[in-house]
Amino acid sequence: MSDHNQIDRLSTYHGGCHCGKVRYSVQIEKLTAINCNCSICHKKGFLHVIVPAARFTLLQGSDDLSIYTFNTGIAKHQFCRHCGIHSFYRPRSHPDGYDVNLRCLDDYPIDLFEITTFDGAHWEDQIDRIHDKYS
Repeated sequence: MSDHNQIDRLSTYHGGCHCGKVRYSVQIEKLTAINCNCSICHKKGFLHVIVPAARFTLLQGSDDLSIYTFNTGIAKHQFCRHCGIHSFYRPRSHPDGYDVNLRCLDDYPIDLFEITTFDGAHWEDQIDRIHDKYS
């Protein structure tokens, strides 16, 4: 495990879906991720890394994406229409940013990240925790 007291700096990672049709690059400042227990994140196994839109670039596959929405319809859960993998999406908590799945980054850098839990099953009562820490 890395030392999380280090000074945060911008690091570029690449990621994508299972079949490789969807690829992106993302610049991450803080090596932190969120493990959410809401109904969709729990089922997908999504580990959230939230970044501003300017730090996310879709490199290929825009025509290979489908979108799933539910509840308020604000979150745009994008996934590859070929392999079904949800490698990133536009989150309800940060609709002007992107949320990439740590598990979908190349070379699986999960050990470099500090992972915190978020009680998304009680989203309305807990959302300020994400806004305070990741905005």
